[in-house]
Amino acid sequence: MKELLIPFLTGLGAGVLSAWGVGGGTILLLCMTLLLGVDQRQAQAVNLLFFLPAAGAGLLFHRKKGEIDGLLWRQTALAGTAAALAAAAAAQFLDVSLLRRPFGVYLLLAGLSMLRKLLKKTPPDRGKPPEK
Repeated sequence: MKELLIPFLTGLGAGVLSAWGVGGGTILLLCMTLLLGVDQRQAQAVNLLFFLPAAGAGLLFHRKKGEIDGLLWRQTALAGTAAALAAAAAAQFLDVSLLRRPFGVYLLLAGLSMLRKLLKKTPPDRGKPPEK
C-alpha cells in the first residue's frame, strides 16, 4: 500500500499545482527523480504524458474565458513544437548527467524569478476607498 501512496500523492499534488498554473510538471519531475528513484529520462516521459491532459484542461478553461490570443498561438505553435521535438531527440543521445545540470540551473533561475516577483508585489490597500 505504501509503495502506491507516495506516487499517488505526488500525482495529486502535481495535478493541483498544474491547475493553479504553478508548474506541476516540474514538481512531478523532482519528486519522481529525488523521492521515487525514477531515471530522469523515464521521469521526463511520464511528465510529458502527465502534461497532455493538464494542458488540455487548461486550454479549455482559458479559451472559455477568452484568454487565448489566436494570432499569437498560431505564430508560436509550430516553432514550439519543432523545438520540443528537436530537444527530445537530442536528449536521447545525451548523458543523463548532462541533462541534470541545465535542468538544475533552470529550476534555480525559475525559482529566483518567482521569488523576485513575489517580493515585488505589494498587498492591496484595503483601508482606502477605490479611486474614481
